[in-house]
Amino acid sequence: MGFMRHFRALWVQVLVGAALGVLVGALWPEFGAALKPLGDAFIKLIKIAVAPVIFCTVAAGIAHMGDMRAFGRLGLRTLVYFEVVSTFALAIGLVVGVVLHPGAGFNIDVATLDPKIAAGYVAKAAHGEGVVDHLMNLIPDTFVGAFAGGDLLQVLLVAVLTGFACTQLGAFGERTAGVLEDIAQLFFGIIGLIVRLAPIAAFGAMAFTIGKFGVASLVQLGAVVGTFYLTSALFVLIVLGAIAWMSGFSILKFLAYIRDELLIVLGASSSEAALPLIMVKLQRLGAGKTTVGLVIPTGYSFNLDGTNIYMTLATLFLAQATNTPLSLGQEATLLGVAMLTSKGASGVSGAGFITLAATLAVIPDLPITALALLVGVDRFMSAGRAITNFIGNGVGTLVIARWEGDLDRDRLTAELDRGPGHQGGVVLVGTDPD
Repeated sequence: MGFMRHFRALWVQVLVGAALGVLVGALWPEFGAALKPLGDAFIKLIKIAVAPVIFCTVAAGIAHMGDMRAFGRLGLRTLVYFEVVSTFALAIGLVVGVVLHPGAGFNIDVATLDPKIAAGYVAKAAHGEGVVDHLMNLIPDTFVGAFAGGDLLQVLLVAVLTGFACTQLGAFGERTAGVLEDIAQLFFGIIGLIVRLAPIAAFGAMAFTIGKFGVASLVQLGAVVGTFYLTSALFVLIVLGAIAWMSGFSILKFLAYIRDELLIVLGASSSEAALPLIMVKLQRLGAGKTTVGLVIPTGYSFNLDGTNIYMTLATLFLAQATNTPLSLGQEATLLGVAMLTSKGASGVSGAGFITLAATLAVIPDLPITALALLVGVDRFMSAGRAITNFIGNGVGTLVIARWEGDLDRDRLTAELDRGPGHQGGVVLVGTDPD
């Protein structure tokens, strides 16, 4: 009876699913690799509700806020915070790479690497979007096009315009905002049903990863994978931990509170898989709807801490593994360029690797074919990137909400003390208390 009670908890089911996936992938690699659609289907199902939730939450929040100057201040503070913390992440990846030398001793001759392995990623990077492209493509072709394309920044723009319009329409605008809030609850209910499939998604994603790339590739490049996860953990516990402490809450309690979402992100290897869920959790912790609605989707393009750590650390690893010396000036250039290219990544699995390919273009001495070294373990590192990005955006939302006076600090403390088993506030239809 005790086992079944614990097994009903979503995070336990996700752990079991992931463990079974690892086992299947190791014992039957071909069958495991064929299970990739299970994880992909879950992410696609979640994406059905992502854009409507963001639109309804932000538009209704602005409509109720009414003060456009306050909204502008919120947006500015959000971008400033993201840029500062993202730069810290880039710098930490660079420093750890210089100090630990994860690529030392590999002595790889790039002439022996197959250029076809990395060619696909290089081609995508050449046509990828940097920060300028993001700004140019911010405006959708049509109102509906923002939702059809799934670009969160386009959805955010449409939501902001809708919210502003509601503030000018008096009583009708208020009624419209109320309708949008009701629609948001409907989509949260849909998410509550879909999220019960997370254990199956974790099973399929893990089976694919192990079956496709194998444990051997992970062991062979264990130094860079271990260094990356160690660096990410230090960033979360020390940098984000210090930011959380200064903002009045414990990073460890926060991590415990969002454990279900973290395991979903780990299993799916995508932070988008739990985007609507973290929005609910942050509101439950006392952050205002408008702040959550603006900060979270913006963070998915402008606050990718895990991706930032990966880019600088992986670049140094490739340089060290191929015995390509980098000058201090080249390292500084790498840091500066990465500050821009990192803004082009998203929460989708593999985007960080494509962005890395774009970043390597600024170091002519380092052949881009060296990317072939990381292809086999990128899926393992993708999960780490997604989790770090996810935590960073969650912490950032609470910090910015406090900065804006849009955080109920008493509720935050009480909720974190109660832990994730408490289901107060907004409840997703179909979820059970842990």
